[in-house]
Parts: sequence; C-alpha cells; structure tokens
Amino acid sequence: MSETVLLVGGGGREHAIARAVAPDCTLYACASNRNPGIAALAEEMRAIDERAAEEIVAFAEDVDATIAVIGPESALAAGVADALDDAGVYTFGPDAEAARIETDKAYQRRFMREHEIPGCPDFETFTDMDAACDYIDAADGDLAVKPAGLTGGKGVRVTGDQVTKAEAKAYLRDADYDRVVLEERLVGEEFTVQALVASEEPRSSGSRSAADDRIRTTPAVQDHKRAYEGDEGPNTGGMGSYSDADPTLPFMDESDYADAVAVLEATVDALPAYKGILYGQFMLTADGVRVVEFNARFGDPEAMNTLPVLETPFLDVLTAARDGESLPDLAFDDRATVCKYAVPAGYPTDPESGASIEVDEASVAAAAEGDGDALLFYASIDARDDGLYTTTSRAFAVVGIAATITDAEAIAADALAAAGDGLRVRHDIGTPDLVQRRIDHVSRLRE
Repeated sequence: MSETVLLVGGGGREHAIARAVAPDCTLYACASNRNPGIAALAEEMRAIDERAAEEIVAFAEDVDATIAVIGPESALAAGVADALDDAGVYTFGPDAEAARIETDKAYQRRFMREHEIPGCPDFETFTDMDAACDYIDAADGDLAVKPAGLTGGKGVRVTGDQVTKAEAKAYLRDADYDRVVLEERLVGEEFTVQALVASEEPRSSGSRSAADDRIRTTPAVQDHKRAYEGDEGPNTGGMGSYSDADPTLPFMDESDYADAVAVLEATVDALPAYKGILYGQFMLTADGVRVVEFNARFGDPEAMNTLPVLETPFLDVLTAARDGESLPDLAFDDRATVCKYAVPAGYPTDPESGASIEVDEASVAAAAEGDGDALLFYASIDARDDGLYTTTSRAFAVVGIAATITDAEAIAADALAAAGDGLRVRHDIGTPDLVQRRIDHVSRLRE
C-alpha cells in the first residue's frame, strides 16, 4: 500500500522531515508560510495556520492522507494531533495532554518527581510572582527561571549567568506570566538525544511485544542557543548544532549517552499512550546527566543533524508505529554533521522582516568535496511570486556532512559563503576551538 503523508509545519525542522519521508510516499504539507524546500517536495503545500485543527483535518481528508506528522509544538498544544486522530488519520505526534511534557514546564517537573524519572533538578512552581521573587531572594544558589508555557526557546533566564537576581525578579514582574518554574541552575555541557516513540496500544489490531519495541533513539546533538559567537548574547531558537560520527559527542562517553537514553526510556514507560518524538535536553554536570527539559517534537535545528544521516527509511518508522509492529532498529551513516543557521539582522530581540533574499542552491550543494555533503534547509522563509522573503525568525540553515566534525564544519562554512549575503551567522559552531572548549569544560567538571 502506498502511503500519503500530511506534514504540518513550514520551518527547517519540517523541511528535514519532508526530505526524509518524501522519497517513499506521496507528500502533502500545510503551514502558515510557504517553505520553498517543502513545496518542491510536496504534491501540494497549502496555506493553513499550524494551529487550525479543523482546516488541517479537512485538508487531510481532501488528499486521503494515511499518516500525518506534526512538526511544531504550537500545533501539538492546539490539539491538531487529537483532531487528526479523531478523524481517522494516524498522527505521529502526541495528543495535547501528552504534549504537556513540553508545553507545561510545571507539569513536566511534577511528572518527573511523581514517576521518579532520573535527572530531575530541585524545583518549585509558582502562580504568585511575589512569592516567586521571595524564593529567588532566599535561594542559596543560582536559579533557572522558566515560564511554564511555550516561549519558543527564548523565555528562560538564568541567574549568575544571564541575569542578576534583581533582573530576574524584574523579568517576572514585567512579563505577565501566570505560572513559572524556579529550579536549580545546572552547570555543565548541554546535549540532546531525540527518541522516536510508538504508543503502547496502537490504533490498529496489532500489538507491540515489549516496551522496548516502542522507542528508538538517535545520536546526541549539541545545540547553540546563544545569539552570538563565544556563547554570548540572548537565547534564540537555536543558531546551529553538531553531531559526531558515533552516538556520543566529543565531551561525552558512552555511559553518559546510556544515562540519557535511560531517562527517555523511563519517561516513555510512564506515558503508555505517547507517540511521536520525545526530545530530551540534558546537561552533563559534575554529578552526571541531568534533565534540562523535554520537548514533544523534533528539535530545530537537531532534526537537521539526525534525519540526513538516518539510513532507515523514516516512513518505515511511521508505518510500524501505526500498525502495532516493533519499531525498526535505526541505522545511521557514521559521519559527523554541522548545522549553521542564517538569521535576519536584529534576531532574536528585534528582527527585521520582509527583506528580499536570494539563495544559490546549486552553489551550496557544490560546496562539498569528496565524501562530504552540503544540504540546504529553508526555515522561516516566505516564497512569494516575486522571490524569497525573510520573516522575524531564522531564515535557512546549511548542514555539512563529513567523516569528522572539523571537516563537516568546513563544508558548512563554505556552503554558507556560497548561499548568499545579507544574513547573520554564528560562525564558531562546530569549529575545533569551540569543540575543544566543551571537552576541557567537562574535563574540569569530572575532576
């Protein structure tokens, strides 16, 4: 049976998903922007807001979709997966209740405490901002200040790093949040492991034989949230990321990766109905692996590191999840990847939008030599009749793929130079100097 897949979302993450699934199915897509990379792969890309559940269901029914894949967290929070599942379209993405593991950080931490998920930091939740400010004053150490809801990766403030205690209190009083989480500051090196998950009880008559048939994990990735080189500036949705030729990263060992996977497995065990992506963001600290947060979808940019080197057809994962079969073991190309984003001027605090840009796709692909590859992923770009225009978010990313991180970084740098001018880039991501600083940092922590 041929499959018709509906993809929801129009960013770089969704372009990576489209590239992974399009060779094996008939692809349709919908998003609030027209991503030219997705549009080139899809039979049709329809302009629909990612949170408009009824319109998305109608589109799925129009095209006889057999599977849907949800990209952005905003769609999950809006119940798009619920609506599609209710309409009989198997959706690889959690329902709104299960997606609270990302969309409600207070719930996330209470869930970890209740189910004794390893790696949970000390925390308290607040609905009274005056009480939260008193807690900041009384705290012996530094704290991470997290709005409970979605903030696009830009809402967290960390005392002792980004802000003072006084600035953190002013942030809470001025931001008009109704709930916040205050938790111990985790010091170390961040990394991400993403898991592909099937529900314990599939929609069809099939039945998975064991809990470990439900989850498959991908190589570790390190994202770079800070806007400017040298890890300076405000947080962003992610300026770029890298992965190595094996599942670990240069500052990790195999036991660190195994500890992160154990956290994901424990979380999935406690969520029998969960399906889709479970993204674990971890901190490798002096005391081992701790959980920074969970997300309920692929990371952006991390999807662009993992999906291009996934050799197992992604469609096989989707159909196995739907049909009650054991998820296939995942095979990955043993090469490193480096992803670098190009963003509009002023991003993330005051980004300029509506600028016309040109992207030389052929020159990007030609930037790779030998056994390497250079890939272009469009993100928050709007393709209009007269060309490509920026929005207020990240514009496009390039990914270098090669035998080593150093070689992959060189390819990514060349690809960016070939892509075009007018956008800002964090050039240091994946460079030998920055990777070595990560290694040295963890070495000091272990001592």
